Amino acid sequence: MIDVYEDPGEPDVRGGWRYLWWLVRCQAGRSLAGAVLSTVWMGLLAVQPYLMARAVGDGLLPGRTGVLAGWTGAMFAVGALAAWVSIMRHRTMTRVRMDANFRTVKLIVGHTVRLGAVLSRRAGAGEVVTIGVGDVQTIAVALTAVGPGVGSLMVYLLVAAVLFSVSAQLAAVVVLGMPVIALLTGPLTRRLQGVETAYRDRQGVLAARIGDLAAGLRVLNGLGGKGLFADAFRADSRELRDRGYRVGAVASWVQAFGLGLPTLFLAVVAWLAARLTAQGTIGVADLVAVYGYVAVLLGPVAFIVEVGYELNRAVVAARRVTGLLRIAPEPDTGTLPAPSGPAELYDPGSGVRVPPGRLVALAAARPADATAVIDRLGRYGPTDATWGGVRLDAVPLADVRARVLVADHEAGLFAGPLRDILASGPERERDFSEAELARAVHASAAEDVVRGLPDGLDTELAGQGRTLSGGQRQRVRLARALLADPEVLLAVEPTSALDAHTEALVASRLRAARPDRTTLVVTTSPLVLDHADTVLFLTDGKVRAAGPHRRLLVHEPGYRALVARDTGDAEGTEGTEGDVLNGVAGQGSSGTTGATKPSDPSELSELSKPSRPSEGTFAGEAGR
Repeated sequence: MIDVYEDPGEPDVRGGWRYLWWLVRCQAGRSLAGAVLSTVWMGLLAVQPYLMARAVGDGLLPGRTGVLAGWTGAMFAVGALAAWVSIMRHRTMTRVRMDANFRTVKLIVGHTVRLGAVLSRRAGAGEVVTIGVGDVQTIAVALTAVGPGVGSLMVYLLVAAVLFSVSAQLAAVVVLGMPVIALLTGPLTRRLQGVETAYRDRQGVLAARIGDLAAGLRVLNGLGGKGLFADAFRADSRELRDRGYRVGAVASWVQAFGLGLPTLFLAVVAWLAARLTAQGTIGVADLVAVYGYVAVLLGPVAFIVEVGYELNRAVVAARRVTGLLRIAPEPDTGTLPAPSGPAELYDPGSGVRVPPGRLVALAAARPADATAVIDRLGRYGPTDATWGGVRLDAVPLADVRARVLVADHEAGLFAGPLRDILASGPERERDFSEAELARAVHASAAEDVVRGLPDGLDTELAGQGRTLSGGQRQRVRLARALLADPEVLLAVEPTSALDAHTEALVASRLRAARPDRTTLVVTTSPLVLDHADTVLFLTDGKVRAAGPHRRLLVHEPGYRALVARDTGDAEGTEGTEGDVLNGVAGQGSSGTTGATKPSDPSELSELSKPSRPSEGTFAGEAGR
């Protein structure tokens, strides 16, 4: 079975059937062993009717007790051997299924990691979830065809050959029976592929809708849109249910034919054998053997039909897997060397310049404009941005990722100990020290988060930090980014979910946490903007003004209206600098008053001291 560290290989993604065959070829020896063991097992089962016929014909009817005992002992020995072979067959086929499962999972996980930011643009979250939850298991189960499936076919042919020694008429009926069953079930299995594909596609859409609802439920409650989205979800659920009924209807007919047709087919064989016995064409012992063969064939024939059903479902699942695996990462054609040291980032599309070693803030009238700038500067899409005069897309992507980090305020948080979550940045040759962890936690004002957990940094957190509040998750993300200590940090709204007091702490500590490092922060919070070396005011995707936060407040009415939530006429009288600053003192990212920015080092020092917050502080943030 594939090892956790083993290379899963290069899959054949040209189609569903090709991918299934590739999984078989990846474990050809084990698949062959499963087929041989299954054939031997079913063959031993088929031998029992012959032994029973001999016991009846040679021992029971003539009254030869010793001969009867001998054939009975042979039947017991063959049965014991069949039981042992069945155990080995089951163990082998379990390994075949698990190998296919793990190999497919490794391929999907590895490919999604390589795709990175491309994945969310080319495939929905629901698609990935349904592939991982349902399709992988469907593919693994279908590989049973290489074991019992092959064994059933071989035993079917073996029994047909043995019946030729009893009656050519019976053998002909057995040989022709399977093609008739295949003709009757073939159209249904093809129909099953179509309805199963439609059902799986719709299932992916619904899974994506569930994810959207779960992620935005608080926002929907605040906007009053929960009912609207709930109605849409109910409509999608009804449609999925109806498609599920169609799948179930076709599947029920396939399964009914898989059990009913073989039973009727073998009943015909038994009836013919009885007629031939009554006519004296075959003997009583032969009749007993034929009945035994009929009983043995019930399993293989039904299983052959079942394998066809499972393979058709697996092809649908494999097509979805290969569709995901065919998504290609963004081409990396970069060959030029990255700047040897800190260098300026420049986006010609917007005019944004980020000098090395400076703390720059980007305030955008439209958040989408700022996101587009960050995507270009972080090379998360087509870009003509430059880094030290060299186009970013001309530098190998690995070099860009090693030195430029985009820290999104909604970035994913994996489940695990908080210590590992914080240290999940770029790989290092050594573990992060306690001092490094403490500095990152302090800079992000997350000491109270750590103190509030039962085991501190070693506390196990759920995926996406669901046990934390929104503000706590945001500070954990910021601490993770600061701990990675990239040469260039592009932080998107790192304090948007924080209360004004905590935001003031983060704003005051961010500069000290990254001395001589390049930092670009997307924000409209006056508390953060006031600490930036330069603020870039972005309107209609272009830099309209640049300068210190306080100067822009006085001379740019549009900027003042954006960051200060000025209710007056943005184009009216500018006023004096003191009037403007006094009018916006204490406003945080939400525009509420009540938390003033420290104006001297002593006040800043007091705010920066780590202390356990009161219950009121936790209660104020818990609802965020």
